[in-house]
Amino acid sequence: MDSHEAPKRKRGRKPKPPAIAVAAPAPDNANHDSAPSPKPKRGRKPKPPPAASPDNDHPSSPLAAAVDTPDPGSSSGPRGRGRKSRRGRHELPSDADVPPRAPSPTRRGAQKAAANVKVDSVPAVEPLRWEQVARVMPSMDAVVKVFCVHTEPNFSMPWQRKRQYSSSSSGFVIAGRRVLTNAHSVEHYTQVKLKKRGSDTKYLATVLAIGNECDIALLTVDDDEFWKGVSPLEFGSLPTLQDAVTVVGYPIGGDTISVTSGVVSRIEILSYVHGSTELLGLQIDAAINSGNSGGPAFNDQGKCVGIAFQSLKHEDAENIGYVIPTPVIKHFIQDYEKSGEYTGFPILGIEWQKMENPDLRKAMGMKSDQKGVRIRRIEPTASESGCMQPSDIILSFDGIDIANDGTVPFRHGERIGFSYLVSQKYTGEKAHVKLLRNSKVHEFNIKLAIHKKLIPAHIKGRPPSYYIVAGFVFMVVSVPYLRSEYGKDYEFDAPVKLLDKHLHAMAQSPDEQLVVVSQVLVADINIGYEELVNTQVRAFNGKPVNNLKQLATMVEDCNEEFLKFDMDYDQVVVLQTKTAKAATQDILATHCIPSSMSDDLKA
Repeated sequence: MDSHEAPKRKRGRKPKPPAIAVAAPAPDNANHDSAPSPKPKRGRKPKPPPAASPDNDHPSSPLAAAVDTPDPGSSSGPRGRGRKSRRGRHELPSDADVPPRAPSPTRRGAQKAAANVKVDSVPAVEPLRWEQVARVMPSMDAVVKVFCVHTEPNFSMPWQRKRQYSSSSSGFVIAGRRVLTNAHSVEHYTQVKLKKRGSDTKYLATVLAIGNECDIALLTVDDDEFWKGVSPLEFGSLPTLQDAVTVVGYPIGGDTISVTSGVVSRIEILSYVHGSTELLGLQIDAAINSGNSGGPAFNDQGKCVGIAFQSLKHEDAENIGYVIPTPVIKHFIQDYEKSGEYTGFPILGIEWQKMENPDLRKAMGMKSDQKGVRIRRIEPTASESGCMQPSDIILSFDGIDIANDGTVPFRHGERIGFSYLVSQKYTGEKAHVKLLRNSKVHEFNIKLAIHKKLIPAHIKGRPPSYYIVAGFVFMVVSVPYLRSEYGKDYEFDAPVKLLDKHLHAMAQSPDEQLVVVSQVLVADINIGYEELVNTQVRAFNGKPVNNLKQLATMVEDCNEEFLKFDMDYDQVVVLQTKTAKAATQDILATHCIPSSMSDDLKA
């Protein structure tokens, strides 16, 4: 029977889709015991682990590795079957286990040849290998270990935070007394500390900027002692396919620095899991594990070509890691240097359709030599939405022609999505766009900006907003809120109407929010409404609800006899105004809630 036969799938269970997982920071209390040991195969005892060599800064010499070879006279090498030892497993016999025997005539010649072999005759691989190590070693001193204490918001009880926890990840020093790491490594941080390689001191760090879209954070340390003896890393150019990369960091499984190597497998627009956006990214075959987040990826010259940040976890995929490339890193740094804060990556604010069908191109009035993409919808909050209209054909962006599949020339033999051109711009800059409308070409200079989403991907470190009246807890829907309520698979488990708004709805105004009844704190005043959970509030006393602050203001200023809330699914909640407001204070005291509304609503 073939020993490599694929395992059969269990009946009635579908294979799980591949999931791209963020290379999460390793828990601060992680140790070797936390990982389950692999089960031995049936009928064979497990092999003992090889003796670990002392962890030093310099790799062992190739010369020593060449000398430490099996004695040619003790066995015939890997060929043939090894002797069965007393412990019942196959192993190569040693001088202590096997009695001496007279060598055969065929062995006698081999032994003489082996006796004439000198150490000096080892192939001269030492200079090449040591040269490669010497190039990387100085750069490794700039890699630091990041210790962070996180205190996440509690969306179930938004008036308080969750229990704090610790994590460790990686980072590296750049010019200007600054340190780069991943945004998810310091998300909801309370305290951040850095430790240099070979040091026993942890230094307090200050977070200068966090870029959630690109998953990069910028740190600094005020203590001058931290910067002594550390040389900042230099950034290299964007690598090409099959270029060698070395990922350095502090992943789970040990306390000292770790090095993994691989090659660049793919360069394209990737989905950034933490940022909920799509930017340029590198796919490599080097292992990226928890704790590698924020560590640099070096090329053969010892220059940084990216930041490790996420990996693909799937039963059919192995060693697929992703790296943030230097164009994205430099955009983040220059954006911070220009404005003193992170402003983000601008977008066009449109949804577009491919024009690969010839009949569609003919119907839209396109000539045979014209290519482009069709605008489906335009964000109402886009500052320059008046220049573009639905069914316009975008022919070019900044003078670069767009193909019918939405790609543009990237490098020799490569193409990439034209959103890469947009992401290279900065907030407030203008771009030259050529459009085809009613068979006529129009040209516009469009100002690029960040457009607000109806359901934001991040709350940017702020505590969640809430408002409570008569036990009804009103909150604003965001992606962290959905993830807190329904877990990582919120895109499958959340209510259909909320998911539809998350995926397709557009904000009609910059201050529009999706307000829901998160839960009902049970009391006598709200009998019959206890089962309302995550239901959208559409109107209050006949007036549309645009955001949570507007709702809180209308309820607080209401002088009518009843409070009437029009909910989703045509549900209605009616409460007597005086009784509801009087019961609110008792409910707050019962649940130890300090205030009926969050601080941002009081302003």
